[in-house]
Amino acid sequence: MKFFKKCKDGGKNSPVDGYFLCEIKGLFSIALLKFNKGGREQFHTHAFDAYTWFLTGDLEEERLYEDGSHVFTKYTRKLLPKFTSKKNNHRVKASKDSWCLTIRGKWDDTWTEHDLDENKVTTFTHGRNIIKEEGLQNEL
Repeated sequence: MKFFKKCKDGGKNSPVDGYFLCEIKGLFSIALLKFNKGGREQFHTHAFDAYTWFLTGDLEEERLYEDGSHVFTKYTRKLLPKFTSKKNNHRVKASKDSWCLTIRGKWDDTWTEHDLDENKVTTFTHGRNIIKEEGLQNEL
């Protein structure tokens, strides 16, 4: 559990700073996220579904589908939130420092990171502990 804590969101190499009002992984989380300019190279899923409101700046999301296709979507400040499913395999890039408010649902036990350069999928569990690494399927 986290209450009023600042930490990297997505691991130590993440360009996202998280300001957690509360994080109770078995129930929900509420956080302010600062997406610092730039992004990570790896595609990833999440252990949770999330609703995100963009407050300042913008983000470009690149979704990767199982057939290997990519779709790009740009998000800016709007009244309605962006919904991110835990099944969404994506990466995001901020053109400038950008702020969001996110409400996340209950965590599953695992999520994945897809490294196209190294042709591998890593499965993580709580604490970003690695539980499996395997090669990507040929269609990616």
